Formats: sequence, C-alpha cells, structure tokens
Amino acid sequence: MMKSQLMKYRSLLLVTCFAMLAFQPAIAQNMEEDNHSNIIKLNLTSLPLKNISLQYERILSKKFAAALSFRTMPKSTLPFKNAFANSIGDGDADIEAAIRMLKVSNIAITPEFRWYVGKKGYGRGFYIAPFYRYSHYQVSDIVVNYETTLSGPGSVSLSGDLNTHTGGLLFGAQWLLGKRIMLDWWILGPHYGAGNGSFSGVSSRPLNALEQNEVRNELENYDIPLTNKKVTVNSSGAVVDLSGPWGGVRAGISVGMDSATALMEGPLGNVREW
Repeated sequence: MMKSQLMKYRSLLLVTCFAMLAFQPAIAQNMEEDNHSNIIKLNLTSLPLKNISLQYERILSKKFAAALSFRTMPKSTLPFKNAFANSIGDGDADIEAAIRMLKVSNIAITPEFRWYVGKKGYGRGFYIAPFYRYSHYQVSDIVVNYETTLSGPGSVSLSGDLNTHTGGLLFGAQWLLGKRIMLDWWILGPHYGAGNGSFSGVSSRPLNALEQNEVRNELENYDIPLTNKKVTVNSSGAVVDLSGPWGGVRAGISVGMDSATALMEGPLGNVREW
C-alpha cells in the first residue's frame, strides 16, 4: 500500500512539473517578458558532506517556478566518519572499524514545484515547494569479521546498492543580492518514503557451518531501526537484503546566478534591480 501511494504521489508531482514547463508559453502571455528567469545554483552546505549539489530553477510566473536538483558524491569514506562510528558503534570496536572503512557514493535527482507566497514573487521571497526525490547509493567495503576456534579469524567484504524514493515539502526563502546573485535558503524540507537494497560478499575461502553461523550473527548484530533485514549465509559468502521506510530532511544554503540577468543587458537589467 505504501509503495502504491508513493508511486501515485511521484507520478502526480512529475506530471505537474513537466506540464507547467510545457505550457509555460501560455502562462507567459499574462506576464512581462522580462520577468522570465533561469537560475543556476550551487548548494554550499553540501560541500563539507563531500556532496556536489546543483539546482536549475525556471521562473514560470510571478507565483510559480519549477526546479530540478542533481546531487552526486564521488566514492569516498563517510563524511565525519569518526563521529558517526562513535555514535552508531555503541562501543563495539568491530562495528566502529567497519563504519570507518566502508566506502559510499551516491546520486540524487529532485524535481520540485515552487509556490512563492509573498507579494514580490518572480523567484523572490518565501516559498513552499512539494518535491520528489530519487536517490541511488553504492556501498562497498562493508567488512564482517568472524573467528572460530578451529579455523581462526576471517572476514567477508560486502558491497551493494540502495535505492530510495521519497516525497516531501520544502519551506524556504530566496533573495536577489545586487543585480545577479541569488541566495536560496532551504529552511526545512522533511521527506518520507521507502527504500530497498541488496548487499553481497564472497568469502576468500569456503565457510564451514561454524563460520557461517559466526558471519550470520555478526550481520544480525547490525541494528537498523524500522528496517526489514534478511540475512542469507552459505559456504560461498553472505547476502543481506534490506527494505523499509526511508526519510530525511532537506536544509541548506545555495548561491547562484540569474542567467537571464547575467547574459542580457538593457531592459532586463533594469527590471532585475529589485
């Protein structure tokens, strides 16, 4: 049921965004041509998190705009991995070491539809924006250590993908600084949906029954709240399948340029002196 509702929400949002873009010339008939704007922005607050996040916003009318964001993180260790390991590991040295070693990369695509509620409009002031987000994560070097009396220590390294689909509502505000620079503040954007992933690893040697049990216990000890986890272990290695709810919060500060203002002179430049 959750998946069905999420798919309906995603489809409705995408259709709305693209419909507004398709019929934008008709909307523009009631506007001054100089009020059209294309804004390219960089999310500054994502950089310390090892993410590069860009957004394109198209002003459709005084009150409405459509935007598309793209985020990517090259393969790397987790940002602030030590703090994360200490908080999640809960004193378990093996779990803390595994968190510090694992590698992550991701991409995310986020279409949104903005409603500027203030008097100024045209990409300025407070806005409310329903959005959909698709994220794809690649995770590698999830090391699971095990040890038995007969065969001694060993390890299995897991890797895999995680995909998430969420929808949410962003509250923000945007200002024009001078003639060309835009400042966009994502105040709060909670989003919720579902995710699923699969991670597998092959052992360097065939696992006997005792070793399989040790690996299974280690994987079961990874506590992921509100997530359905299925652990499969055999003589070749292990597979972990995850599914369940997924959520997050969008927040940040972006700086960009009104490309129409930057590339054109004359009447448009005068209009943009807000």
